[in-house]
Amino acid sequence: MEPSPPPAGDWPGRPDDERLLRGAGAYVDDLAAAAQAAVVCFVRSPHAHARLAAVEAGAIGSWPGVLAVWTAADLQQAGVQPLPLVSGLQRPDGGAATSATRHVLAGGLVRHVGEPVAAVVACTARQARAAAEALQALLCWQPLPAVADAHGAQAPQAPRLCEDLPDNVAACLRHGDAAATQAAFDRSAHRVCLDVDSPRVAACPMEPRVLLALPDVHTGGLTVQASTQMASPLRSALLAALPMLRDVPLRVRTGDVGGGFGMKTVLHAEDVVTCLAAWRLQRPVRWQASRSEDLCAAPHARDVFLEGELALDAEGRMLALRLRCIANIGAYAAPMAVLMPLAVGPMVATGVYDIPQVDIECRAVLTHTAPVGPYRGAGQPEVAHLLERLVEAAARQLGMDAAALRRRNMVRPQQMPYRSACGQVIDSGQFARRLDDTLALADWAGFERRATDSAKRGRLRGRGLACFLAWTGAFALSETLRLRVDARGWVEVVSGAQEMGQGIAASLLKLAAGALGLPASSLRLVQGDTDEVDGFGSAGSRSLFMGGAAMAPAAAALVQTARELAAQVLEAPLEDIGHERGLLRVAGTDAGVSLFELAARQPGGRFEAGSAATAQGPSWPNACHACEVEVDPATGEVQVVAYSSSNDIGHVVDPVLACGQIDGAVAQGIGQALWEQLRHDAQGQLLTGSLMEYALPRAADLPAFRTRLAGDTPCLTNGLGAKGAGELGAIGATPAVVNAVVDALLRGGQASGAPSLQVPLTADRVWACLAAGTGLV
Repeated sequence: MEPSPPPAGDWPGRPDDERLLRGAGAYVDDLAAAAQAAVVCFVRSPHAHARLAAVEAGAIGSWPGVLAVWTAADLQQAGVQPLPLVSGLQRPDGGAATSATRHVLAGGLVRHVGEPVAAVVACTARQARAAAEALQALLCWQPLPAVADAHGAQAPQAPRLCEDLPDNVAACLRHGDAAATQAAFDRSAHRVCLDVDSPRVAACPMEPRVLLALPDVHTGGLTVQASTQMASPLRSALLAALPMLRDVPLRVRTGDVGGGFGMKTVLHAEDVVTCLAAWRLQRPVRWQASRSEDLCAAPHARDVFLEGELALDAEGRMLALRLRCIANIGAYAAPMAVLMPLAVGPMVATGVYDIPQVDIECRAVLTHTAPVGPYRGAGQPEVAHLLERLVEAAARQLGMDAAALRRRNMVRPQQMPYRSACGQVIDSGQFARRLDDTLALADWAGFERRATDSAKRGRLRGRGLACFLAWTGAFALSETLRLRVDARGWVEVVSGAQEMGQGIAASLLKLAAGALGLPASSLRLVQGDTDEVDGFGSAGSRSLFMGGAAMAPAAAALVQTARELAAQVLEAPLEDIGHERGLLRVAGTDAGVSLFELAARQPGGRFEAGSAATAQGPSWPNACHACEVEVDPATGEVQVVAYSSSNDIGHVVDPVLACGQIDGAVAQGIGQALWEQLRHDAQGQLLTGSLMEYALPRAADLPAFRTRLAGDTPCLTNGLGAKGAGELGAIGATPAVVNAVVDALLRGGQASGAPSLQVPLTADRVWACLAAGTGLV
């Protein structure tokens, strides 16, 4: 059953836009102000690696407004448990994957700059900061040698982050068939190789990490108001860390969430301390990160070095791919920090191409930097970046058109379902059609004219392609959704998906309107409340893929329940009761009753029904993106002047929202290609600790996007036919931009080093490449 669209002219679009644009949002800090919450402030390590003497914090407790001061010893005595680490994987020597224990507050030894070592709770933010600064001045540190890069961390004399790890390799994983891959390379006519470094970046949502914990006088428990993408998993993680709360009601709620991008899917040390403070002090307590705190201590992203080799035959058919991945996962082996580069990235290693053999070896390496975590694409952008640059390099070596080489090697529709050499089953996709759509949309044939115009203005113009797919589902292929009819005149959609700016609220309500034939004004979304729903949340582009797929069966269940109730009220056989636009009617008569009238007859004035949706496998959205850039040879400045894409996201529920998701992700991918990088010095000190040093893309830096949605290839693994959409742009934009810049430099004829350029392609880096070609440097 596929829901029909709502009546024409009835759908108003995103329900919260006007409220948010007028500044009437209800974000966590808004609620904290109303609750007159106390504030927790953290004392953090200024060293990447150091030994901390016992903390004497007693004097700080008497400072004005201070309510509590806690150190690692205090939390250990209270029974607070460490944060989770990866399990189930192995190290190169066959031992179990491991790292040092990650305590909520570090004691004795710190392993990265910004690691929290103490917490101060005070009545106001000013008092908390003043006391924390005073405590910071009392701490006694013994700095130790540190290592900030994954290559250096594996050296024999590198400082260890865990005594059990002589080489700082926390985990490793292999995929494919090494012998078969070597055999394919042995018989190949062409080989191309390339190293690609995907630097460390920051998520930078508009709303930083923030949490408000409120003791509940009615239940004796705790209510947590969080800016999170995943309310129910956050509740479970808090209970694991705070065993003293397991016997009392713990409720996690969300209001408006100002962006997440994956950073708000995991439990943070600060969340644990804030909840403990509220529980111990029996008063509201809040914590909100500053932008610098988030840049320093929030989960970072990417930081993966890849060595790639591609083997092709004489006709340009791809035979095998060999990858070596070294992932800098930071100071601790957090679960997703390890799984993203070791498991998720390899799922898309062959992309849209029919590559028979792969040999992939991935290592997760510990360093004295902040741990990494999920970020839009979660391990996939790095692999797509390498693969698409290898394809361009192969085309240059073979003297082939890069688009033609791609088309020759793409998996064909008649091969679906296709099992890749990485063991993934792709259910649907028309990859060559996406390529052709994009070439037409970008006016690929007219490029030379535009390049000539650019040259007249003293600019080098280049073009680049990226054809790719994405794995979506976040290892959670089921979701429950409930529909609740209220006598006051509305139907509540109760979903575990989380609105955080991506538009899932509007999409779910639109699906409900179509499935039930009701106007938008009679629909409300209930989300982000663990007392109402136990759902997975929003991550891995699964919100519509799973949450939306649950709408049709839930609507069918609600209609069936309503028919049964109406049959009793109308005293008619069940088979004679029909439903249309919220009205239950006896066939062939005028007798009928509305959904809301039925609800008024029920205890509590409501009734509900729900259903679970289970997907047979992940979805595989795919796309082709084309980019054109201009490079100023005098300065090395790169400007993206055109960007076109054709995107297969299966069944499209709301084209405007879907395009917004793709374009927003493209902006982040462009930022990674040209500007973004979290940099550390050799001793692990962060050099980009504010937005004065960490460069984000601005609207003025971006062109008008030409974005096309392809609805010709529905997903076959879920009932809705939808594929994930939110991460496509972040996966495809970086290689498309880089390929365009490399093309521009090569067309200039003076930058032979362009194919090996590393991102971000800042002006100085591009200028140096040009200057090297002219002998200036």
